[in-house]
Amino acid sequence: MYKNIKVIAFDADDTLWVNETYFREAEHQFARLLSGYETENKIDQELFKMEIKNLSLYGYGVKGFILSMVECALEISNNNLNPKLLNTILNIGKEMLEKPIELLDDVEKTLKSLQGKYKLIVATKGDLLDQERKLEKSGLLNYFHHIEVMSDKKETDYKKLVRHLDIETNELLMIGNSLKSDVLPLVSIGASAIHVPFHTTWAHEEVAINEQSKTAYKTVASITEILKLVL
Repeated sequence: MYKNIKVIAFDADDTLWVNETYFREAEHQFARLLSGYETENKIDQELFKMEIKNLSLYGYGVKGFILSMVECALEISNNNLNPKLLNTILNIGKEMLEKPIELLDDVEKTLKSLQGKYKLIVATKGDLLDQERKLEKSGLLNYFHHIEVMSDKKETDYKKLVRHLDIETNELLMIGNSLKSDVLPLVSIGASAIHVPFHTTWAHEEVAINEQSKTAYKTVASITEILKLVL
């Protein structure tokens, strides 16, 4: 199935290291902070709606999340937000940006096994500065031939990546935790993908069961299982 593969691309957040967990923690902090204005459940819902509304402006990543928290807080408080609360919200975001990198189990072992046998790249989305910082802190940079920080991960974005890599579509294999971003678009354009689920998924990345069943892809329980498939 993977005999033509020349390039293996890895998603970064929640594939190589922990990420979504920190967003959930920040959301809980934010909801508790504003609990004097609304129920925590309602605040969670309003923050999610604000994030989705702002995606086309800010893109993915912590900085856009910070701006959405600020805007959501102003809206919920009817523009009567205490400046101290605003400062606390900004600090929640700064703490997220300063989080240590927690590699997921067996990531480096897997990269070591694949290095030299395939061209390895990172194909992730989010804020360029933040992703570059995380890659530097991860200690994994030397395993990768190329780093691609994408504004989005749709079929057109992957087609551009294939052209940039100067390979055929069927020579690319993507490894990632998101069906919506790392698997289904690849299969749709004729590339390969392997799904490595993470225990927490952002609601925006969730995929309906009927959509999941439209395409063929493999799901593995851990990243090391891909070695059995490609070596």
